[in-house]
Amino acid sequence: MTTYGSFPGTRPRRLRTTPAMRRMVAETRLHPADFILPAFVREGADEPVPIAAMPGVVQHTRDSLKKAAAEAVAAGVSGIMLFGVPEESKKDAVGTPGTDPDGILQVALRDVRAEVGDDLLVMSDLCLDETTDHGHCGVLDEQGRVDNDATLERYAEMAQVQADAGAHVVGPSGMMDGQIGVVRDALDQIGREDVAILAYTAKYASAFYGPFREAVASSLQGDRKTYQQDPANVRESMRELALDLEEGADMVMVKPAGPYLDILARVADTVDVPVAAYQISGEYSMIEAAAEKGWIDRDRAILETLTGIKRAGARNILTYWATEAAQKLSAVQ
Repeated sequence: MTTYGSFPGTRPRRLRTTPAMRRMVAETRLHPADFILPAFVREGADEPVPIAAMPGVVQHTRDSLKKAAAEAVAAGVSGIMLFGVPEESKKDAVGTPGTDPDGILQVALRDVRAEVGDDLLVMSDLCLDETTDHGHCGVLDEQGRVDNDATLERYAEMAQVQADAGAHVVGPSGMMDGQIGVVRDALDQIGREDVAILAYTAKYASAFYGPFREAVASSLQGDRKTYQQDPANVRESMRELALDLEEGADMVMVKPAGPYLDILARVADTVDVPVAAYQISGEYSMIEAAAEKGWIDRDRAILETLTGIKRAGARNILTYWATEAAQKLSAVQ
């Protein structure tokens, strides 16, 4: 028999006894509005094209993209980030489809904006990698290196055509020095002070981007280590953060999310602007592959990883499960 006073007076397990108790004391809560859906649209596609490395994700047609956007609105998702996949023959050294008003990304922006209006934040990836025949995020010089300042000129043009096509938010993702300031100036020059900038502030040269390369039909030759960040570094991210804020970023992002939760937490503790994190293709594919093998509980793993990202400090999460997760959360509320 237990003698009074010989057992713990404080029992944290009391606050874990039932689902209702755990729900009441939960410190982190996911909400459909936390999520942003990344989506791919393929020029000339007659039907959605499955992405083998990302089960359940497709390259959309223009029509199926509009349907996906409408479903995201119905689920309560906050935004959709669009990536355009042009026809291979249209790619060139400077990424011409990225600044062509009739390029697939600009067409898709107009389509989605017409479909959802202001009910969903329509966001655009502002980068050249999907549109160049070499697959890099910028213009190359004569030695085959990414030319930072020549690339900025292209980004300025892209920002303007994306804004004209209806983007509420542009996401410069190429990690060029000075890109936020140049994009802000370009938008302001055409009277688009209302278009926000989501800065890819800490974008690491990660092995987890692999499935994304299939998703955008990447033509990448070599790697991106001269402009994306070294996974070993922390202070470098904080320097990038200070520069992006100084140049006018409205929101900042850490990418990838899962392997860089420490960076995410540090950024979130530092700034007073919204912080996003991108749960990227490799993170998605690992869970889907393990679940397909029966090694993990898929639904629990999805919500657990999203909770961890939010707990670390993300206000918003870009995730390929955005609509599905939002629907699951709404069903239990």
